Amino acid sequence: MILAWPAKSAGIFAESTMTTIEMTQDPSRTMAQPVRSAGIVRRALLACGILSSMLYVVTDVVGGLRYDGYSFTSQAISELSAIGAPSKPFVDPLFMAYGLLVLAFAIGLFGAAAGRNRALRIVAAALIGYAAIGIIAGLIGPFFSMHQRGVGSVATDAPHIVLTGVLVLLLLLAIGFGAYALGKRFRAYSFVTLATVILFGALTTPYPALMDVGKPTPGLGIIERIDVYSALLWLAVLGVALLRRRDTVTEESLT
Repeated sequence: MILAWPAKSAGIFAESTMTTIEMTQDPSRTMAQPVRSAGIVRRALLACGILSSMLYVVTDVVGGLRYDGYSFTSQAISELSAIGAPSKPFVDPLFMAYGLLVLAFAIGLFGAAAGRNRALRIVAAALIGYAAIGIIAGLIGPFFSMHQRGVGSVATDAPHIVLTGVLVLLLLLAIGFGAYALGKRFRAYSFVTLATVILFGALTTPYPALMDVGKPTPGLGIIERIDVYSALLWLAVLGVALLRRRDTVTEESLT
């Protein structure tokens, strides 16, 4: 009886130890948590593409409502952040936040590319340049801001015009290479978006001369918003598509 208790205890202890070792060395348990954590971070970064587009639209709408007399149909979005515009203090920080969200989204694209999707890596690089330039321009302050119509000129607004041109080129580059990042349906959609952005961007070219002399610009707001919102929608759709694909990959890796 005296020897039976230690033997039984030893058996229980050995069984407990083996169970603990098995749980500790279970590779599926060890690897699952980092995979889930990495997946959460990737999804959060990719979701920033959707959030950035939503924030831009909200900034445009609310900023225009805060600008007494502003016309969504005949005035440019840039006029909301023009020097002296009543909406400038409101929209400037939000446009900065938009740039930060696009930057986070671009970082998430590198993770989604996973070293295999060259087109997606180029999209990410173009969007990083797009976001970084916009953020730096916002930090510099009024140097890259346009003047209110009738006050400035093409010469005085040259930094703003050059900045806009660079940002548009980077965005076109992202959309162009993004057409080859996913399947055929997304490629067709990207080409339609690319054509829309180029076409409606070209339609805005006569308006700066009218703005210089303070003349009305009927239709400018509509044309520019179709142009800009088409690109914003493309970013959001890319984010949704990659989130859906990433969710599928993550689920497969955990099973």
